[in-house]
Amino acid sequence: MIRVNPHYSKLAASYLFSTIAKKVKEYQDSHPEANIIRMGIGDVTLPLPKACIQAFHEGVEEMASEKTFKGYGPEQGYPFLREAIATHDFQTRGISIQADEIFVSDGAKCDTGNFQELFAQDIRIAVPDPVYPVYVDTNVMAGRTGSFQNHRYEGLVYLESTEENGFVPSPPKEEVDLIYLCFPNNPTGAVASRAQLEEWVEYAHRHHALILFDAAYEAYIRDPSIPHSIYEVSGAEEVSVEFRSYSKTAGFTGTRCAYTVVPKKVKVYDEGGRVVSLRDMWNRRHTTKFNGVSYPVQKAAAAIYTEEGKRQVQANIDYYLENARIIRERMNSLGFPCTGGDNSPYIWVKTGQDSWSFFDFLLGKAQVVVTPGSGFGRCGEGYIRISAYNSRQNVLEAMERISRLKGSL
Repeated sequence: MIRVNPHYSKLAASYLFSTIAKKVKEYQDSHPEANIIRMGIGDVTLPLPKACIQAFHEGVEEMASEKTFKGYGPEQGYPFLREAIATHDFQTRGISIQADEIFVSDGAKCDTGNFQELFAQDIRIAVPDPVYPVYVDTNVMAGRTGSFQNHRYEGLVYLESTEENGFVPSPPKEEVDLIYLCFPNNPTGAVASRAQLEEWVEYAHRHHALILFDAAYEAYIRDPSIPHSIYEVSGAEEVSVEFRSYSKTAGFTGTRCAYTVVPKKVKVYDEGGRVVSLRDMWNRRHTTKFNGVSYPVQKAAAAIYTEEGKRQVQANIDYYLENARIIRERMNSLGFPCTGGDNSPYIWVKTGQDSWSFFDFLLGKAQVVVTPGSGFGRCGEGYIRISAYNSRQNVLEAMERISRLKGSL
């Protein structure tokens, strides 16, 4: 008899954004005339930079000629892209990451979800709260948690990110083995200072732990004192894996390209306490379960690092950050304290009300979709997340609609 993985039944509910999509569809079906503005899911709206489009076309044209056709490529990514990443994203910042420590993939969501496969079943895991749901759900599916009780999974250590600590948690008092961190943070938009990251790196060294550092939004950092990579902290290459994405940086949500950095210096251990190469383990997993990102997409990604590509990517990010500024200032003016929106495309808005009720209120009264904070964890209750990924016209219209509800908010 074929049997299912029993751990799937522990999942608290459907994936957060699937729930939002279902609610929005139900509302749209019953109000077909409504002009809904979606400011919930963080999907980009601007087209790919022109430099990327040109490179994309060139890659496709190469596939049309027998002389330049590409079949299976290296699963880890083509050298031209891996070398560009190592040079421009790390070495220019004084970080000694090398091309063979970089693994190109089809998305940071996939990599952050898949990376847990490399570790023992009984490790102790720490996750932020609020948290990007993928970190939690994939470990639930893998059987590393107990049941869902009081809006949390038994067996996980939750790192509470609150207004009091600026939404940047400190290391826990107890010992954990695997730590998920995300800065600039999704969903809160908070950033971690160098001193705060140093504290985490020191903790990981002291407890022989590993940090999985999600830096998908690093391109939005404008404060020069804020690290773009955890590897800017001394010793981080021995205790950290970093995830990056081209989705929000350059609009690759529909074309899928990202990468993970696994330094050769990272130390993990087998059951006998002997050091094992995590880089080699991820390479084996990557080559076994993944056949690589398509050649034209990697050509397009490499164009990001040209001078023209850098300017065009920066222009898109500036556009979204201006949207974020508008949202943050308007929500503040309505009496809602905000975090994020300056070094991040997300604005974390304190409403002081039930998150899903506030979601329903904005959808029903303003036809504006946001993300309820409680969907990211217990500490998200009383908050909503607003995304700056939209047209300027839609952002202004959404803020105007919400402002007209001031007396009812």
